[in-house]
Amino acid sequence: MFSTTVMGVEVPLLPLFIGVGMLAVFAAYASWRLLQPWPLSEWEAVIHIAADTVVLGYLLYFTGGASNPFVTLLLVPIALAAAALTIRGVSAVAALAGIAYVLLVPFHVSLPTSGSQVTDFDLHVAGMGVNFIITAILLGVFISNLARTLRVQQSEVQRVRERALRDEGILAIATQAAGAAHELNTPLSTMRTLLPELRREHADDTVLAEDLELLQGQVERCRTILREMVAFGQAQLSQVPERVTLSAFLHGCLERFQLLRPEADLEVTLDDAAGATMLRSPPGLRHALINLLNNAVDASSMNDSAAVALEARVDGAWLELIVRDHGPGFDESDDDLGTLGLSRKTTGLGLGLALAEATAERLNGELAAINTDQGAEMRLRLPLAVIGEPS
Repeated sequence: MFSTTVMGVEVPLLPLFIGVGMLAVFAAYASWRLLQPWPLSEWEAVIHIAADTVVLGYLLYFTGGASNPFVTLLLVPIALAAAALTIRGVSAVAALAGIAYVLLVPFHVSLPTSGSQVTDFDLHVAGMGVNFIITAILLGVFISNLARTLRVQQSEVQRVRERALRDEGILAIATQAAGAAHELNTPLSTMRTLLPELRREHADDTVLAEDLELLQGQVERCRTILREMVAFGQAQLSQVPERVTLSAFLHGCLERFQLLRPEADLEVTLDDAAGATMLRSPPGLRHALINLLNNAVDASSMNDSAAVALEARVDGAWLELIVRDHGPGFDESDDDLGTLGLSRKTTGLGLGLALAEATAERLNGELAAINTDQGAEMRLRLPLAVIGEPS
């Protein structure tokens, strides 16, 4: 239209409009196809590029063929294919573009001339300049977007690989723990049988009787822990979540935590509205929260404090469990937090944060570490769409 009205170059507009219309229809179809869930194969991408190349060849046929300065646009599909496809796909696209170029040399509708070679040459040079600008924009935009997408995909692949390695380590530890639990059951049963007899034989020795009573209580505690491990494994295999209110869930966690760490000075913040929220609590979530609380107590003890705070709240579509301590905080330059087997505590095993982070990722949530004025804050954010009970 611009060439006809402004530059006075008569070209067949109707065939050109038909070609542009076909390209627009195909572009709409391609946009719809990209929104579908099934993956895009390489040869489907080749077919899409071939359709664009054929339409471009059709437009060039009615506008001078190979003598049109815009004929070099046939190189753009090859460049895009080279950045995204394998050598077979690039070869197919290059062959199609080459065939289109060869056919446009003898078969085309010639452009009208002005009668002056100087004017025609100036128009050709101007067309080459416009073609250069269009080609530069197309290649710059598409190649940069493609490179950015590839970088994001590589980063995601690396993250998935790291998660797989961590999960493999957790699975190995779980396998060893299961074997250890099975082996520990026998000596615990033996001690559980012998301790009452020892208490009866030494009933007159008050000090020894108290020690034996304490030892028997610890044996029973160990047996209880083993039974809980078995129950937890069965719950994980069944994939049946525990349906409970947030208030009841926290109450159960805190009862267990206070048995483990009676010295902790725990402050809990939970409003009534959030406490009434129904959860489908997976078994691992309870252990993740207890691990965070246990780490918080250890961190506070580094500053001779036993203060720990737990805040539970509902923020829109997210459940937030926030654990605060009064310890030295995290090193902000440290990127190894949550690494399996790596602990900042001399007596730590490097499991607590790794297991909590694995639980958060499995539930489509996130675990963030933040330094505060008093110490550190661990923020466990979980989507209610995953762990909330639907209304």
